[in-house]
Amino acid sequence: MDIQYRLEQKRNISGSFPGPRSAALAERRAAVVAKGVASSVPVYAADADGGVIVDVDGNSLVDLGSGIAVTTVGAGNPKVAAAVAEQAARFTHTCFMVTPYEGYVELAEKLAKLTPGTHEKKSVFFNSGAEAVENAVKVARVATGRTAVVAFDHAYHGRTNLTMGLTAKAAPYKRGFGPLASEIYRMPMSYPFREENPNISGKEAAERAILAMEKQIGGDQIAAIIIEPIQGEGGFIVPAEGFLPRIAEWAKEQGIVFIADEVQSGFCRTGAWFASEHEGVVPDIVTLAKGIAGGMPLSGIVGRAELLDSVHPGGLGGTYGGNPVAVAAALAALDFMEEQDLSGRAREIEARFYARLRPLQQEIAAIGDLRGRGAMLAIEFVKAGGIEPDADLTKKIAADCLAQGVVILTCGTYGNVVRLLPPLVMGDALLDDALDVLEAAIRANA
Repeated sequence: MDIQYRLEQKRNISGSFPGPRSAALAERRAAVVAKGVASSVPVYAADADGGVIVDVDGNSLVDLGSGIAVTTVGAGNPKVAAAVAEQAARFTHTCFMVTPYEGYVELAEKLAKLTPGTHEKKSVFFNSGAEAVENAVKVARVATGRTAVVAFDHAYHGRTNLTMGLTAKAAPYKRGFGPLASEIYRMPMSYPFREENPNISGKEAAERAILAMEKQIGGDQIAAIIIEPIQGEGGFIVPAEGFLPRIAEWAKEQGIVFIADEVQSGFCRTGAWFASEHEGVVPDIVTLAKGIAGGMPLSGIVGRAELLDSVHPGGLGGTYGGNPVAVAAALAALDFMEEQDLSGRAREIEARFYARLRPLQQEIAAIGDLRGRGAMLAIEFVKAGGIEPDADLTKKIAADCLAQGVVILTCGTYGNVVRLLPPLVMGDALLDDALDVLEAAIRANA
């Protein structure tokens, strides 16, 4: 990579942690910010660049979370910042539904080339991943004339009413917020580490889900099947090889719209532009957000032209959807990803992760599984001697890492997975330092 960093790429914790300025901000927050918005790290950011976050007390933390897979090109990427400043100086908003602008069209052209498949594609842009998912379902229902939507065990698709229904985990995402949207059905996922039959193939796991869909719903009643090619919040679950292609194949046979939710796995994160590519799956619609715009709020759907054009004029959109400043950021971020071959960098990060952690897995019985692709990586912790989830151990490891200045995120249906999502602009020295801290925390607690 040919990257010039503005901040020193080094971990540094000094004095009390969290420091006095972060503590003061926490008191101010408690008075005016709703408790329902939780933060996993008790310090407040003042600056960020490359793979580090500097807090208001001057501590420098290694960022292995990327704002949940958002700051793929870094939190202060100069190319993105320049594009934002240039566009903001022209105009910050006109609403594409009122007075359209070229950037929106250019981004749609770019994504038509980057997303899987050579078919004719069209796009619509929104603000959040949940909005993208909602609109993908809307399109599928109009295009097919059907209503049923299938999601999978361990899925996460958002926090709005419809996407809560698609999301599998009850707490904290769904509890108390019902009633949820109707006509949503959940099917068994391929979860290799937790299969009752450890020898089940991906195709066999797909046939299990297909049989359930046929018996419980009927293929001719299903508008859409939505799935994360690598599940995110559910535990970074990589389905067994053959699972996704068979589900996609059956969907095509039944006239069902196959939606790949690439909100977290897209934009070089898994070592390819999109995670669907690893098994040659070509979705009918792809939902996009997070890493698309270098930290600016932007999402979208890209899909078969005939599907998106089935919706009547005015049926899709939103006041801020495809905001010109966010679109400018996305165009700059995508150029940077191509110039720096960030898919290749993700594969390098994957190699370093497995080289470090596989030997440790042989030594530490609490490491039940290592999985993931590119820089979307996970460690599942269990109680030694079995596969019972160990959420307490996971929390201790995350807390120890944070105390040493490394930000890591946890996830999983059972709360027992550490997920690593480093910015793809992180250098080897900083990554190795963070892995040193993680390894030490595992050894100290397992």
